[in-house]
Amino acid sequence: MELPVVNHPDYVAKINDDNKFPIQKFGALAKHLIKEGIVKKFHIPKECSISTMKTSHSLEYINHIKNKTLDQKLQKKIGFPINDSVARRSFVATGGTVLASKLALDSKLACNTAGGSHHATFDCGAGYCVFNDVAVAANYLKNKSYAKKILIIDLDVHQGNGNSEIFKNDKNVLTFSMHCGSNYPAKKSKSDVDIELKDHMEDDEYLNILHKNLKELNKNKYDFIFYVAGVDIHFEDRLGKLKISDEGINKRDQIVIENFYSKNTPLCGVLGGGYNKSFEKLIELHSMLHKNCARII
Repeated sequence: MELPVVNHPDYVAKINDDNKFPIQKFGALAKHLIKEGIVKKFHIPKECSISTMKTSHSLEYINHIKNKTLDQKLQKKIGFPINDSVARRSFVATGGTVLASKLALDSKLACNTAGGSHHATFDCGAGYCVFNDVAVAANYLKNKSYAKKILIIDLDVHQGNGNSEIFKNDKNVLTFSMHCGSNYPAKKSKSDVDIELKDHMEDDEYLNILHKNLKELNKNKYDFIFYVAGVDIHFEDRLGKLKISDEGINKRDQIVIENFYSKNTPLCGVLGGGYNKSFEKLIELHSMLHKNCARII
């Protein structure tokens, strides 16, 4: 069985040339996955509907993005100009995670080649995140009665504060964030489980903490898993403060994917952050999520 992977050419938006966000990674990753034989043909998402988006974001904020009328100060907080291309990308990438989550219900594993925009809250974007695609997809699954109990396991180097804020009063969505304590955002929100890691942590300590926490998470039963597989934990990342190797990231992905696949729990993998000094290395690191899913499906 081929791993279902979602991608759209419009994941690559037009932003200012001096922007720190490596927007070209989405197109380069798609080409890499085809070249490596991980994917023969992508599943193509549509723009997420406003009715689906409204479960996780205010209608006022959604319309500001759709109509490109968001205040300049709020655009600066996001880090992207809200132009035609970025607005289109924001709706399509969110639709991509919704589609990937639906595909995972049947195949047990599916991935988006974007997503993990975990700093976006109900009425505000931040930190290169316009819409919170995982929150939207989680609420979609719940509202359609496809899943009741959902776990978001977020291993990006930055705390998934948007997820924890959107689901703070929802007992059916458990938010788990294992992140560098001193990193962005400066003011953390409260996830159901927050694991704060110290600066410069290396593979062995990191993987031991992950193992220990997965044992705790396994005490509960979930209907669905969203996995935010940020690679900004890498030792050469420009915005991360951890020292995890290539092999450490590969092992991390294997541990998480195999843990839930062995329990027959559907898992949707999304990209999360990655700002490596080497663009080629960044693509290789992001592809580990898809390669490890494809290996066991």
